[in-house]
Amino acid sequence: MPLGPLSTRELGRYVALAQVGLELVAPAGIGLLLDYYFGWSPWGVVTGAVLGLIAGLAHLVALTNRPDDTGRSERGPNGA
Repeated sequence: MPLGPLSTRELGRYVALAQVGLELVAPAGIGLLLDYYFGWSPWGVVTGAVLGLIAGLAHLVALTNRPDDTGRSERGPNGA
């Protein structure tokens, strides 16, 4: 954890990672509620977990493929 105040870039990164975690857990929780109310027992949770895993991993892949716009060029410090 960094010492001192967070920059907006770091805060955005932490919020995006928290959103990925929520995308992994929330569909399973919704599936659990659907199982409870409709008596679908285990299919709501299973479907929610699979959909959450797919959505969370897709978002994680999108985050890792996002270009890093820190101002550095790909060539290096000497331009070579």
